[in-house]
Amino acid sequence: MPAPVNEFKKALRSGECQFGLWVALANAYTAEICAGAGYDWLLIDGEHAPNDIRSIMAQLQAIEGSSSHAIVRPPVGKTWMIKQVLDIGAQTILVPMVESAAQARELVRAVQYAPQGGVRGVGAALARASRFNRVSDYLQTAGNEICLLLQVESRLGLAALDEICAVEGVDGVFVGPADLAADLGYIGRPGEPEVQRHIEEALRKIISHGKAAGILTADPVLARNYVSAGATFVAIGTDVGLLAGGGARLLEDFKKTL
Repeated sequence: MPAPVNEFKKALRSGECQFGLWVALANAYTAEICAGAGYDWLLIDGEHAPNDIRSIMAQLQAIEGSSSHAIVRPPVGKTWMIKQVLDIGAQTILVPMVESAAQARELVRAVQYAPQGGVRGVGAALARASRFNRVSDYLQTAGNEICLLLQVESRLGLAALDEICAVEGVDGVFVGPADLAADLGYIGRPGEPEVQRHIEEALRKIISHGKAAGILTADPVLARNYVSAGATFVAIGTDVGLLAGGGARLLEDFKKTL
């Protein structure tokens, strides 16, 4: 029996736009609520949310069985950390702060086993990813279903974007607008025209290499622009934003009725 088919990776390869939500409340209960909303994908954030490997696993379990595909963003692109994320069952990972082709090549090696030129540790018999060794052909087939997404979010990353996109085994590149804006001198202002110019140029470049292009924005106008520009995995908000914004609006609207 082979590893489960990665439907998200399959959709990206066919050019189907996938809409997602950032999940940063670090709780399986809220992840399950978000999974019932019908997003194509949910990003479990290990970089800026208070997650650890156990809480990430619990959220993977909560999302499994829904129509949403779980993506995990580890804090950094370290091989040992990626190994743990894959072993608990993630098939798609988004690695932050990628700035060179050499780094991209190391990340490709981190998600593959040795026969495919990788360095992923072989511990599938102990891992949830192989259903605890019940997926008999996991070692032989897992690599084909791993989706590796790299996050470019600095001037260095933009300068190396062509080389990063040329690395075989990279499935998509995600433009990080917040850190990119900061690095360009516009911290907290990703909507600035200069930042948007760099983002749109980066999206065009990613697409020209035949890679899936992704981005996050809570601005629906910008989101539509990115989709029109060819982005194929677009996050349109965060669970934190929904709770914070919705809670404030509820109180404000109620006070207006008094």
